[in-house]
Amino acid sequence: MIAVRPMMPEDVAASCRILNQIIEIGGTTAFEVPFSEPLFAQSYLKGADRICCNVALDDQGEVAGFQWLGTHDTLPGYCADIATFTRRIPALRGAGCALFHETAKVAASLGFRTINATIRADNVPGLSYYEKMGFRDYSVAYGVPLRDGTPVNRISKRFELG
Repeated sequence: MIAVRPMMPEDVAASCRILNQIIEIGGTTAFEVPFSEPLFAQSYLKGADRICCNVALDDQGEVAGFQWLGTHDTLPGYCADIATFTRRIPALRGAGCALFHETAKVAASLGFRTINATIRADNVPGLSYYEKMGFRDYSVAYGVPLRDGTPVNRISKRFELG
């Protein structure tokens, strides 16, 4: 069983490294510029839009991934937004499932009815993960440009709570 708990300040460095490694690899996040630890902490630990942010821990107690749940201006008040990032090397199989189980419980307990995930169309692992968790497609933003101008569609999926 993978331990999941709320992110704490001491998790920022490891979580930021995970996200920056994913950004460096490319192709699986909309982020293209690495985060500094202060920016990461502001975005995922302290942000006013944050509902919760949980970490998954490996057998050694090291952060193997994190999942943020927050609000977003473009979503109705009953719908939370989600982002999931898990360590690539070494990967911890099941971390994403463990994180979502806890995040969905938090969202439901706070009265949210749906969770939104918006994923790059070329992020096959991300699309597969959210599909496996029970998210279903509901809209597409076509041709959203990357920093270099390359257009990439963004697929939004929703998960119905309860």
